[in-house]
Amino acid sequence: MSFQLTEDQLMIQTMVRDFSRNVVSPTAMKRDQTKEFPAENLKQMGELGLMGMMIPPEYNGAGTDTVSYVLALSEIAYSCASTAVVMSVQNSIVCESIYKFGTEDQKERFLKPLAAGEIIGAFALTEPNAGSDLVSQKTNAVRDGDFYILNGTKRFITSGKNSGVVIVTAVTDESKRHKGISAFLIKKETRGLIVGNTENKMGLRSSDTTDLIFEDCRIPAKDMLGKEGEGFMIAMTGLDSGRIGIAAQSVGVAQAALDAAVQYSKEREQFGRPISKFQGLRWIIADMATEIEAARQLMFSAASMKDRGEKYTAQASMAKLFASEMVNRVTAKALQIHGGYGYIKEYPVERFFRDARVFTIYEGTSEIQRIVISNHILKDKRRPNN
Repeated sequence: MSFQLTEDQLMIQTMVRDFSRNVVSPTAMKRDQTKEFPAENLKQMGELGLMGMMIPPEYNGAGTDTVSYVLALSEIAYSCASTAVVMSVQNSIVCESIYKFGTEDQKERFLKPLAAGEIIGAFALTEPNAGSDLVSQKTNAVRDGDFYILNGTKRFITSGKNSGVVIVTAVTDESKRHKGISAFLIKKETRGLIVGNTENKMGLRSSDTTDLIFEDCRIPAKDMLGKEGEGFMIAMTGLDSGRIGIAAQSVGVAQAALDAAVQYSKEREQFGRPISKFQGLRWIIADMATEIEAARQLMFSAASMKDRGEKYTAQASMAKLFASEMVNRVTAKALQIHGGYGYIKEYPVERFFRDARVFTIYEGTSEIQRIVISNHILKDKRRPNN
C-alpha cells in the first residue's frame, strides 16, 4: 500500500475490523433476508465512537480524521453494506452538516446525541420528480411568525423510518432557483411528518429506505440549518463528503467479494485441480485486485485532501465514480468465479452483487459525477497560469 497510514489510523482500522468480523458479519445474511434494521450493531458502533467519527469530542464525537473514517467505513461495509450505509449518512452528511452550519443550540440539541449514536440521522433531499435535478424540488416552506410550515414529499430516504432527526431541504423562495432552497432540522416526532412507503429493494435490504411526507409540518424558525437560501449549498457540501463515503463502502464490499472468490477458487476443484491453478481465472483475480487498489488510492486521495482543508469536490466525484463502478465489475466477476453457487443465497457473493448495484446511483449517479468532474476540469483549463 503506497498510502502511509499513521499508528492511530492503523489502530482504528484493526479495532473496527475485529468488531466488523466478530459482531456485524455473523448476522448480515439473516438481516438481508428479514430486512431487520441493524439497531443493536449501530448502538455498539455508537459506543465505539463510529457514529460521529469526524466530530470533535466536545460534541460527543471521536475527533478522528477523514482517512480514519474511510478505513472504518470500509471495514463495516466488508461485513454488511446495509449497516455501512447508515453509518455513512450519519457521519458524512448529517453530523458534518450540523457541525459546519449549525448554531451552538442546534449542536447541543441535535449533534451531541447523533455523534454519540444515541439517535440515527437522515438526509431528505430527493423527491419523486427531483433526483439528479435538485433545483426542481417541490417541497416548500412558508414563514409563519416564528415557524415555517413545510409541505411536500421526499423519496428514497435512507433511515427514513428509523431516524430520530432529519435534515430536510425545502424551497423558501421559488424565484431564486437554487439560492431559494433552505435546510431544516426536524425531529421525527414532529406533527405533520409522516413516514410513507418503505421500499422493497434489490440490495441494502436491512437499511430502510422510505418516503417522508410533510403535511403542514410546523418547524421552529430556530431549527433552520444555516441561513435562508443556503440549503442547496449545504446539501452539495454534504454530498461531497458523502461521495468519499460511497467510495469507502465500494472498496469494502469489493474486498469482501475478492476474498470470497479467492477462498472459493482454492477449494473448488475441476479437471483434477483447484480452479485457482487455471491461468484464465488467475488473471481475473489479478484484475479485480488491481481495480480495488486503484479505488482505494482514489479514496485515500480524496479523504486526505479533505483533511488538509483543500477543495476536494472533483476528487470525491472521481473516487465515487471509479469505486462504485469498480465494485459492480468486481462483484460480478466474484459471482462468476463461484459458478452456479454464486447465484444462490447460501453464498455471500450473491448479496455483495445485489448490494453493490445502488452505489452507482445514490448520492449522485455516475452520470452526475462525470458532469461534476468535467465541469471542474474544463473550468480550470480556462484559468490563466493554471
